[in-house]
Amino acid sequence: MIVETIILVIVALCVGVAVTMIAQKNMAHTAAKSIVEEAKKEAEVLKKNKLLEAKEEELKIISDAEKQANQKMSRLQSQEAKLKQREIQLNQQQSENQRTKNELEATRVNLETKISQNEAKQEELDKLILSERQELETISGLSSDEAKEKLIESLKDEAKTAAASYINDIMDEAKMTANKEAKKIVVQSIQRVATETAIENSVTIFHIDSDEIKGRIIGREGRNIRALEAATGIEIIVDDTPEAIVLSGFDPVRREIARLALHQLVADGRIHPARIEEVVAKVRKQIEEEIIETGKRTAIDLGIHGLHPDLIRLVGKMKYRSSYGQNLLQHSRETANLCAIMASELGLNPKKARRAGLLHDIGKVPDEEPELPHALLGMKLAEKYKEKPEICNAIGAHHDEIEQTTLLAPIVQVCDAISGARPGARREIVEAYIKRLNDLEQLALSYPGVIKTYAIQAGRELRVIVGADKIDDTETEKLSAEIAKRIQDEMTYPGQVKITVIRETRSVSFAK
Repeated sequence: MIVETIILVIVALCVGVAVTMIAQKNMAHTAAKSIVEEAKKEAEVLKKNKLLEAKEEELKIISDAEKQANQKMSRLQSQEAKLKQREIQLNQQQSENQRTKNELEATRVNLETKISQNEAKQEELDKLILSERQELETISGLSSDEAKEKLIESLKDEAKTAAASYINDIMDEAKMTANKEAKKIVVQSIQRVATETAIENSVTIFHIDSDEIKGRIIGREGRNIRALEAATGIEIIVDDTPEAIVLSGFDPVRREIARLALHQLVADGRIHPARIEEVVAKVRKQIEEEIIETGKRTAIDLGIHGLHPDLIRLVGKMKYRSSYGQNLLQHSRETANLCAIMASELGLNPKKARRAGLLHDIGKVPDEEPELPHALLGMKLAEKYKEKPEICNAIGAHHDEIEQTTLLAPIVQVCDAISGARPGARREIVEAYIKRLNDLEQLALSYPGVIKTYAIQAGRELRVIVGADKIDDTETEKLSAEIAKRIQDEMTYPGQVKITVIRETRSVSFAK
């Protein structure tokens, strides 16, 4: 009985489990079915969205295509209108050409008629001359050949007498008018060259957009302007002048470097000592490249070929050098053109004369400053760079330092004097002023440990920059005193000269 009861309980439990499993299966089936339905709905929504996006893209592509088609159509219409206009012009030109052709044909017919008439008249004239000649031979009793011989003999005697007298007259007149003709050649040469004279100065005006920039250029406690003056050697004057800054210095190259550096710094907007030094170094390199380009352009303009690259560089440096009130490059170009004109007038080679005229003052712009007159130094430079002997002689002899051995030498000398415009004490004072400032800088640069020297404020201040690793603070005071004493003993100058020795210590590191 108990066993049967247990069996019944077990059977009941098994039936319950089976019923539970069937119920769970039905629920899972229902859940799966609902998930499938939801997936179908989402797929349908995505399908609709994709169809809408595809339609929008299609409409956009169609719109772009229509726009491009319209543009192409407008261009084609414009080109068609131009072609029609061109066709009309060609038709008009063709009709004009046809009319001109008809006129030329009529003119040709008239000319042929006139030529035939002239030929008939010439035949009649020949017949008349022949009959006249026969009649003259009959009257004189001489043939035409015999008459010619007698006439030629008599004319020879008369011509010899007249020629001798004419030659004597020409010689006398040449002696009397030689000086006059020489002056005429010089005057014509001057008149054929347009002379431009540029008076030298020692300041450059840098224009700015507003006075607010002045404060940025000066910097906090003046550090920017001090860095700029130390890097360029130019005195920068910031005063009440509206929208302008004055750059003062005797060396035009330094002034140009300062001007270009200021221009870049103001345009960039970043103005601080490190940036100033970077820009100044970049501009200095740029000026060097511009010097070479100026030399090449000058040689091309004057038609001078085969110059040594170092000579081309020296010619470019002339742009930044003044001589007695004239820009040296402009003076050399004028001298070269005058030499070519005068050589042509005298029957000499104008190309060699132009070359000698351009190079005659290269001794004024050497990289080093030897104790030689500029004419002799220029001759040595020309010889060094394989210029022809007549060119070298013309350069060395244009101030009579050596003997003139070719005809080019006096031509260069005369043309240099024509273009030089040297009279006047004021210009000589300017030249002496520049020499004094150069001497000031060279004197300070001769001391050991000195890196750079700048004469500023019209020579009233000398700034000396020394290496921090070579001279200590106590030696800087001693150096300034020694330079001041030497200037007092060796130089002549107005007023007083302030010697400022600058020693800086810098530490530079790079984060990588």
